[in-house]
Amino acid sequence: MIFQRSIKTKVSAVGVGLHSGKKVRIALNPAKENSGIIFKRIDLKVPIEIKVEAEAIKETRLSSTIGNGKFKISTVEHLMSALSASGIDNILIEVDGSEIPIMDGSSISFIYLIKSAVVYEQSEIKKFAVIKDVIQVKDGEKFARFEPYKGFLVDFTIDFPHPAFKEENSRVEIDFFKDSYVNDISRARTFGFMQEVEYLRSNGLARGGSLDNAIVLDEYKIINDEGLRYSDEFVRHKILDAIGDLYMIGMPIIGKFTAYKSGHELNNKLLRLMLEQKNKWTIEHLDLHNEKTAILASDYLKEKTGRENIDLEVT
Repeated sequence: MIFQRSIKTKVSAVGVGLHSGKKVRIALNPAKENSGIIFKRIDLKVPIEIKVEAEAIKETRLSSTIGNGKFKISTVEHLMSALSASGIDNILIEVDGSEIPIMDGSSISFIYLIKSAVVYEQSEIKKFAVIKDVIQVKDGEKFARFEPYKGFLVDFTIDFPHPAFKEENSRVEIDFFKDSYVNDISRARTFGFMQEVEYLRSNGLARGGSLDNAIVLDEYKIINDEGLRYSDEFVRHKILDAIGDLYMIGMPIIGKFTAYKSGHELNNKLLRLMLEQKNKWTIEHLDLHNEKTAILASDYLKEKTGRENIDLEVT
């Protein structure tokens, strides 16, 4: 069987909130089996906790924002993406502000932070959400869809009417049980348009945004001196976001996720529809001694442990 994971030691990092512009400290803490992923606002007189679940998402306009009553924590998607890629099931995340720091605009800093805390296997069995039938949401021409697949395949397409967005770099398909999140996705940065940034700042937002933590475009080109980290970095960042958004279900997903021009809102609507359509998915374990799941489990373990040769006993 594949078991749940947490971290062994407490680690922390300091960064700037993308919208507030304020310095924020986060601390990742070990957590017991079956406790899930919990965010905790420690800057409040009475600290509040927000447990990760699809319904915890309260706003999706500029980022994925979770909330408990009137208290919120925004921009959780990059950290959630890193937790998903690291196979973390149980963790307590303390934050001394209303926003997770943007770091360099990707998830690679969080990947390193999690790794430094030493990931370990716990005693309880890991749960997987296995898609059994098509689940889809639409918004005009935009859509997001789950369908059965033996792995976790993401097929994402973007479409922006801007000279910097090339058609040949608008789509990426990647199977995260076979390909590397760290190499292929984790360094993709968030992006925005100069006119949008100016508008947001005039409304008290994007105060922490800079060329150090985002790709910024004017009317014609990318203005960052170093250019792109991947030729298709824009769509790869959309995949990074989607992985974080989908991990709000609280467990890894076995299935194919296809998206066309989707964003935080549509990603979350898909999760909520999934919870409504309980007959189209099941919660299962990956059993290394079961013929139906042995190959799938082998691929999962390769990605999460880095082990290239895994011997599975198939009965």
